[in-house]
Amino acid sequence: MPRGTGNRAALAVAELSRLFTKDRSSLTSAYLDDPAHAGAYLQYFLPVNLSKIQVLLEEMPEDWPEHGQGDPIRVLDVGSGPGTGALAVLDWFQQHRPDRVNALSVVAVDASRNALNQARNLWDTYSRESGAADASLTTFEGNLERSVKGSLLDRMQQRAPYDLIVMANCLNELFAQSADPVAARVDLVTILLSVLAPHGSFMIVEPALRDTSRALHQVRDRLVQEKCCTIYSPCLHEQSCPALVNPFDWCHEERAWEPPPVIQEIDEEVGFIKDALKFSYLLLRKDGRTIVGRRPDVYRVVSELREMKGEKRAWLCNESGRSEIGRQDRLASPQNAAVDEWHRGAIVQIERVVRKEREGKVSAVGRIERDAVVEVLRPA
Repeated sequence: MPRGTGNRAALAVAELSRLFTKDRSSLTSAYLDDPAHAGAYLQYFLPVNLSKIQVLLEEMPEDWPEHGQGDPIRVLDVGSGPGTGALAVLDWFQQHRPDRVNALSVVAVDASRNALNQARNLWDTYSRESGAADASLTTFEGNLERSVKGSLLDRMQQRAPYDLIVMANCLNELFAQSADPVAARVDLVTILLSVLAPHGSFMIVEPALRDTSRALHQVRDRLVQEKCCTIYSPCLHEQSCPALVNPFDWCHEERAWEPPPVIQEIDEEVGFIKDALKFSYLLLRKDGRTIVGRRPDVYRVVSELREMKGEKRAWLCNESGRSEIGRQDRLASPQNAAVDEWHRGAIVQIERVVRKEREGKVSAVGRIERDAVVEVLRPA
């Protein structure tokens, strides 16, 4: 509960946060129709979720969007709510590619007319104040669970193909009552992939909770098994997700973030700490492109770097699975000094990992020796 009771915004943020995390079974698809919840979302959760999307826009290929200067840039924001994805893309182009922002054409789809009205108001305000008046927003009202194969798909296809499709904190809220939620979500993603441009990207962002993250891992596995698409990131392989082996494991991101003053003020009132962006995600492609080349000596760091007695360790993941790898302090050297820079989400290369055998058993922890070269190929 908020420490003070005079701040209604903080109370609403605390309530909405409870629904998003501890009491998800009580969360309805129409939560943004409640004025208090809508206000809390716009003031607190929208800036946070917008920042997560922009972090992933930075992770996309440098030549995105991959077409001519005069061609339109088409974006589909699915389950848009008040246009979080649409605004994230608009602001990103305004900040990083102002020469292309006027080519931006976004379609926002949501079941809530109120949310779409909010999206329109926010888009128009931002466009007017930033000078991005020629960027366009189109809104479609429709239920993704019931009508995506009918009239809603027809309307989305009219603007297809899309260079980017965004589903932010939406997929986990769909098909919760289905007999097989994962299969239903895979079916929806497959339909949406049909309107993605051949060289486009499909961005799915989900909360960094265990249940929602593991559900996303399951969707990922089925998409890969059915060869619907390939994983651009975060995964560095097309094998089954190793985080699903142990029912208590899940994979998520944590990126450093400097929250704006309004977020800091609410955090102080509520007792939250929002000094990092936490989320799970997939960036999907249909052209086989990947964030780095697939190699057995290249890994994604999927945990924090833990400083233990006489050693540093982290969990790493690649095509060989999810394993714990460490370097003893006595073996630190200029060649392997990059271990000290490891952090969740970083992509690293290790020349050699040694697994010693004792009493006929191979150690579960891989070791980096003094002369092994370690590099951070891409920090998160």
